[in-house]
Amino acid sequence: MFRTVVNSNMGDVAKDLLSGTVGGAAQLIVGHPFDTIKVKLQSQPVPLPGQPPKYSGAMDAVKQTLAAEGPRGLFKGMGAPLATVAAFNAVLFTVRGQIERLLRSGPDTPLTVYQQVVAGAGAGVAVSFLACPTELIKCRLQAQSLLADSGSAGAAVKYGGPMDVARHVLKMEGGVRGLFKGLVPTMAREIPGNAVVFGVYELAKQAMAGGQDTSSLGRGSLVVAGGLAGASFWAVVYPTDVVKSVIQVDNYQNPKYSGSIDAFKKILASEGTKGLYKGFGPAMARSVPANAACFLAYEMTKASLG
Repeated sequence: MFRTVVNSNMGDVAKDLLSGTVGGAAQLIVGHPFDTIKVKLQSQPVPLPGQPPKYSGAMDAVKQTLAAEGPRGLFKGMGAPLATVAAFNAVLFTVRGQIERLLRSGPDTPLTVYQQVVAGAGAGVAVSFLACPTELIKCRLQAQSLLADSGSAGAAVKYGGPMDVARHVLKMEGGVRGLFKGLVPTMAREIPGNAVVFGVYELAKQAMAGGQDTSSLGRGSLVVAGGLAGASFWAVVYPTDVVKSVIQVDNYQNPKYSGSIDAFKKILASEGTKGLYKGFGPAMARSVPANAACFLAYEMTKASLG
């Protein structure tokens, strides 16, 4: 009996691992160009009085990126998340799946929206430790051309790729600890963000199914639920993501920010509330198709595994 339970649980874990990996790959491929523009807008320096900003908006950032770097510029920094997407989404969906099983009163009992929120928050804790170094590498690569153009002190470092960023940080920025710069805002993003994502996803599915049993929903419904879930993520945690990005691209030797609270205060003081929403448009434009693709790929893969 014990062996049967263990084998069943291991089978569920394997399904979550594979399904999460496929879902994460779909999300990354669809959403990365939007993410690149988001980071460029977030990390552009405040212009001098009377001077225009580097980018006037999302479309201007796209045009300048294409002109200076070509289409490849929109996919800069994708190597780091692509290399770790398996681990990231495997952890996210597997931890969520295990928490779901602990919360479920019976083998086939659907979870409530509240239980999905709890499972999502728990998964958010786990993935923060993978997301932080990955995001740091990605943001450094995405923002380095902007920092070079601005004459930033941090622009002296030219990265050849994800591994080059990692080597530089390990050697020059405090070792392994340097890779976890921005962990606090990363956790402040991932924990509530994933709680909302999985809560909204379940709420949307149940609303469309007319009850807790959502097993009969078609692909269109899953796409809608996934898109709504993704949009809700950024609607809740976007200012935290801005703080995370500016901290992770900050110059290590001559930092502008002493921490998350300091970054939050300085952004508000210099740019007002709108400074906390730089790049919000591309983030929202990315979140709907990217998360729709992620959840659809996840559900379809898991269903195909039986």
